[in-house]
Amino acid sequence: MRKTYPLQAQGKKHPDRVLDAVKHDIRRYFRRERERPLPAGADFWDFDCRVGASADSAETVRVSEVIAAVDALARSGAEAVYVEILGKHGVRAPRPPQDEAPAADPSAAS
Repeated sequence: MRKTYPLQAQGKKHPDRVLDAVKHDIRRYFRRERERPLPAGADFWDFDCRVGASADSAETVRVSEVIAAVDALARSGAEAVYVEILGKHGVRAPRPPQDEAPAADPSAAS
């Protein structure tokens, strides 16, 4: 998804409601993409995200920071916000083996 959302709506819409609608649309996109079937060999859906006042000034952000970045732009007085979210499949890396620490014997402390 590559989309520019206007934050200043013409008419009687309050700017806070416009911002809420933008955030709702972004969350709905994430939810819809995560429900798609995964390709063979993939463990989860991952996303490359960019947010900015325009496509040229958009910066890379983590998935968990997209909504906060949109909020920050709205607070700064931007008239529009550019959001780019590209889905990709991810594969979980196996956890490295951890050294087994000997369990403390609770009866030895008595």
